[in-house]
Amino acid sequence: MQPFDFLNAINDNKQNLMADPECEKDYVPFLTNRTLSYFPDTVHMANAMNQYHHLDNKLQFQFLLNIVRKRKRFSKWDKPAEISDLDAVKEYYGYSNEKARQVISLLSANQITIIKNKVSKGGRK
Repeated sequence: MQPFDFLNAINDNKQNLMADPECEKDYVPFLTNRTLSYFPDTVHMANAMNQYHHLDNKLQFQFLLNIVRKRKRFSKWDKPAEISDLDAVKEYYGYSNEKARQVISLLSANQITIIKNKVSKGGRK
C-alpha cells in the first residue's frame, strides 16, 4: 500500500484502510502529517498528530480519517531551490555549502562568470 493511498482515504473517499493488520505497517505518519500541513484547514490536525507521535499508527489514522473533512486536496512538495553557481563558488574558494550560500549573494554576475571560467575543466557541457 502506498502512502498516498492513505491520504486519499483521509481526504477523499473516507475508507478505513486499517482493517487489514498488514496495512498498519505501511502507514507512515510523517508523510501524512507533512502533506496535511500544507493546507490551512488541516494544519492543526497534523500538528496534533505530531505532538502525539507516540500513538499507534492505527490510532493516528483513525483520528485523521474521522476529523478531516472530505475535500480534494493537492499540493506540490516544497523542494530546496538549486543554486547553479554554488558548486563553482564552493570549488573556487574551498567553502562549505552554507558559507558559499552566504558569499554568492555578495558576488555580482560578472564575478560569478569569472569564477565559473576559472574552475571550468573543459570538455562537453
